[in-house]
Formats: sequence, C-alpha cells, structure tokens
Amino acid sequence: MAESLLFSIAQGVLGKIASPAFQEAVAIYSVEDQIHEFKDTMDAITAVLLDAEEQQAKNHRLQLWLRRLRDVLYDAEDVLDELECEALRKRVLNRYGGVKEKFDLNVRSVDNGVVHLRSREMTYSFVNKLDVVGRESDKDKIIKILMQPDRKNLSVIPIVGIGGMGKTALAKLIYNDDNVKKQFESRLWVCVPEDFDLKKTIEGIIKDATGQSLSNLDIQQLQTSLRYIIRDKKFLLVLDDVWSSDRSRWEELKALLTEGASGSKIIVTTCSSEVASIMGNHPAHNLKGLSHEDSMALFKKWAFDQKEKHPRPDLLEMGDDIVKKCQGVPLLVKTLGSLLFTKDEVRGFEFHSVRLDDLWMALGLVSSTTENEDFGVEYVKELWKRSLIQEVDESESILTFKVHDLVHSLATIVARNDCSVVGLDTEEISEGTRYISFPSNSSEGITNFDEVPPFLRKPTSKRLRAIILPLHVNDRVITREFARTCISKCNHLRYLDLMDGTFEELPSSIRNLKQLRSLNLSGNKRLKKLPDTICELQSLLYLYLEGCLELGELPKNMDRLVNLRFLFVTTKQTLNIDDCKLVLTEENKSNFPLNLRTLSISRFEQVMELLQCLDKSTCTMETFAVYDCPSFTVDVQFGQFCAV
Repeated sequence: MAESLLFSIAQGVLGKIASPAFQEAVAIYSVEDQIHEFKDTMDAITAVLLDAEEQQAKNHRLQLWLRRLRDVLYDAEDVLDELECEALRKRVLNRYGGVKEKFDLNVRSVDNGVVHLRSREMTYSFVNKLDVVGRESDKDKIIKILMQPDRKNLSVIPIVGIGGMGKTALAKLIYNDDNVKKQFESRLWVCVPEDFDLKKTIEGIIKDATGQSLSNLDIQQLQTSLRYIIRDKKFLLVLDDVWSSDRSRWEELKALLTEGASGSKIIVTTCSSEVASIMGNHPAHNLKGLSHEDSMALFKKWAFDQKEKHPRPDLLEMGDDIVKKCQGVPLLVKTLGSLLFTKDEVRGFEFHSVRLDDLWMALGLVSSTTENEDFGVEYVKELWKRSLIQEVDESESILTFKVHDLVHSLATIVARNDCSVVGLDTEEISEGTRYISFPSNSSEGITNFDEVPPFLRKPTSKRLRAIILPLHVNDRVITREFARTCISKCNHLRYLDLMDGTFEELPSSIRNLKQLRSLNLSGNKRLKKLPDTICELQSLLYLYLEGCLELGELPKNMDRLVNLRFLFVTTKQTLNIDDCKLVLTEENKSNFPLNLRTLSISRFEQVMELLQCLDKSTCTMETFAVYDCPSFTVDVQFGQFCAV
C-alpha cells in the first residue's frame, strides 16, 4: 500500500526545511536554533507516524491526536512557506510539541520510499458457500490431499496467493466440507498474529477448541493445556493469514502439535512463498485468479439486484471492462461490484489537463522548479496507462478526459478529511478542510444568494489553501463581495479561482495572499484594471487574464513577479475567435481592429475569408495562431506574413 497522506505531508515539511531557498532565509533571519529544534521534532514524529496510523482504528485518543497533528503539519507548512517567501515574520516553532510516549508507538521503516501498511482483521471459519465462486477445483484438490492416508505425524499444506485472491475463502470451503468433518475428530481455526506471537497463537487454538479464554495463564500453563486438548486426536488446524517467517516460533508450535494422532493436518494460508517453504511439508497450492466467466458471475452477484434478471446491456458492458482490469482477483471484483450496486446509470467526471499543471504546482504536489512545462500532460498519460482515467482526447496539446465514478468515489473517500465540495448555501466547513470546490450546479435552486457563501464568513475558512470553481460559472456568482471575502478571509490560499466574475476591480488587499501561486481571473469581462499591489505576490506562478476584454493595461511593476512562469492575457487588443457562428458579410469585413496584436482562430469555417480582411491589421500583428480549421491552407500569403 502506498504511503499515507499524513506521512506524505510530514515528509513534505521535512523536504521544505532542507531546500536551499529555505536554508538561505533561515540564515538571513537567524532562526537556525528554532528550525533545528523543529526538525528534530518532525523527525521524531515521522518515525512513529506509520505505526500510529495503523493503530488508530483501535485507539480513539490516537485518532484525535492524528487529526490534531494533521492540522499542526498544515499550519507548520504555512509558517515555513511564509518564512521562505516573505522572510519577515518569526514564529515560535517549538510550540507544536513532540511525540507523546503514552501511545506506545514504534518506529517503522520505509523501503525505497514506500510504506507498507495494512489493516489486519481477525478471520473466522463460517462461510456462505453461495458467496464463493470458481473455487470448486481448488477445493477438490486440497480435500483429496486431506483424505489420503498419511504416515506423517503432522502434514502441513500451504495455500499461497496475493492479497484478495480468496485464500481464506477457499480454506473456509474446505473446513466446512461434510467429508472433511467426517475425516477429522477435531477442527480448529486460528488467525495467526502478525508477529506469530506464540502465546497468543496457543491461546487462540485453545479458545477455538474449548470456547474458553485462558489469557490469564502463562506460556507454561498454556502449552500443557494445548497438548492435553489435542493428545491422540486426529485434528485439522487452519492457521490463517500467516505473515511472519520466524522459523523458530513455528518449530516451537509444531513440536507442541505433534501430540495429535497420526494423520492430523494443518492448512496454512499466506501471501508469502517464503512462509510456505518454511512451514509446509507438502507442495504449496498456488491460488490463481478466477476465470473471466467466474469473475463476471461474481461481479453480477454483487453489482446487480438478484431480482433483476436482465441488467441493462450498457451497465453489463461497463462491468465487463471493470472485471477485465481486476485480473481475476475476487476481492477487487466483489468490492467494485458493491460500489456499483446502487448505480443505475453510466456516469463520469470530466477534467481538462490545462488546469492540472498549475493546480498541482500551486499546491506543492509538483516542484515549481521543474523545467518540463508539459509535466501535466505526461502525468495524465501515465494515469491513462494505469486505467485510472478514460475517454482521453487530445487537442491543441490539451487533454480532456473522464474519471470513472468508482475512481472519483475512491478519491473522495481518501481526501475526505482535507477536501470538501461546497455549494453557495453551505453554512460551514470542517476545521480540517484545506481545499474546496464548487460543482457545476452549485447555483441551482438558490434564489436568495447574498453574494457570499455563508461558510466563507466563518473562522474555518481562514485555513483554506485552494478555492476551485467549475469551468463554467453562473455570471451572478463571483461578485465583487465574493472576491473581496475570499481575499480578506483566506490568507493562506495557494490557488484562487475567480473566473467569470462580475467585478470591475480587484481589491488592493490581494497583496496579503503572500503564498498565492495561481490566480485565475479568466472571463472577467468587466475587469478594467488590476491593483498595483498584485505585483507584490512574489510567489505567484500562474496568472490567467484571458477574456478580460475591458482590461486596458497591466500594472507597471509586473517585472517584480519574479517567480511568474505563465501569464495568459486578453486585453482590448486581443481577438480570439473560437468555434463561433460569425458570418462574414460585405458590411462587417471592414470592422476588425486596426491595432490588432494577437489573433487566435479555432474551429472557424471561413478562416480564409477572414484572413483576407486583415490587410491593415498585419502591421501591428505580433502573434498569430490557427487551430482545427480544415479549410485553412498553408500556401497562401497574407500581406506581410506567411501562414505556415
């Protein structure tokens, strides 16, 4: 399993401390001691964080501590960013506290940057045979081994397969088979502790055999009791989910189990071939994936109402594609089928790669020092290869794609503590929310919108890092008051989307967003000027001003935006013709501006006639682009430039 989000945040904070730019700021403002102390605290926290996140499911106080720690880490990153980009304020960093020993946490290792965490649940022997599909052949092979006369005092048969392949389910089928019940005098089932703790394992066997818990006994008393319980009995013992390859502990347990009668058998289920070779004295049964036919049968069982005899063909087609990607792993088939159970339509969430580059960079998910300007497209293609996105279409170096409903649901679950989808009438957001987005229908059914969503006026909005709008916004949503509130209340924003607004000016308080890295003002057709204070945003990487048709000029000190990578501008001298129904007539052919500097034409049928109207405009033309115009030919010259 990939490393956890909280661990990633902690690693990001440590990485920021080690960056050359931050170290330079530390030296200038003489806070070396505070930063050194803070780094020591962060190293200690990170060392136990993996164990803490695994244990939180059974420790409510630890859950609370982790939630608070997440907020502290976000706050710490805000402080570090502020010191790095502004280098004016000094804050006491050691107030964030240290690691609480009372949680009894252990240091966990990280192999090659990947953390291996898993949630371990205790298993049991009962099974509904109708829930298991496609394992009859595997069951028959192992039962055949169990039924054979065996001179060995104790035979051990390992079942090996990757997680989710159905090893436990197969063991349950065998354990509950009527012929197996007749063959063995006693049947025992134990889920082995992850570290193969001998005392706990013996306790589990005794408890399953007698129904009594003997946890108050010591190991000497327990081993005596175990030997007495199995003595001269032909037993079948299932040791489920064995992870530890500690041979010494297995040999100790095996010695105690030899008190049973000849012909006793042990079934071991494990993901590890090493464990199988250490414990088994029979060849391991390697469990393979289900056939596509069996996978589809299992998928239908979990995805569709059994009363529905004929599911919709389009849903079945989608299900068939999902099942192929599951590669025969029953747990994946069952889980994805369950997620689809309540869905009665084919859905998808559409995205555009043009907004991902700056979003990822603004939020620090991608380093702003990267030299590759097309990294977003590359990442999207990588997601495509991994089947995490679909329906990818490329046009003008921009990728449009959809995220399957299942993947979107998974992402929503993973990010639920940090991200929130809000509406214009949302009253409050949780204290831990750092990123908010508005759905495309956020204004539907709202008649009393008073220019500012209620949650923006609450204290919880001050920690927001990103405010994201849909591609098309109702023109009554982003008002002057909406923009002013976002800027005045949310001082830690990295990404601010105010596209398609109705305001004429941006407030000068924009200067307070010191950590802002992306500002989208596209489509603000009434925006006439930008405040000079926008030039104080030294962390700004992206500035979008397309479609700002009333914007006459830019501030004089734009060169002070030393980190600005991309500036997209449409002013009174920019003409953008995109997929429009413009019809050229004798009357309007002469109506084009004489001082035109930039011309962009996309998906326009009369492109050749239009270009012939621009004879006088070519004297001031600086940029000319034509996209997706099939009627455009490259061998025609227009005035002082040649279309190539």
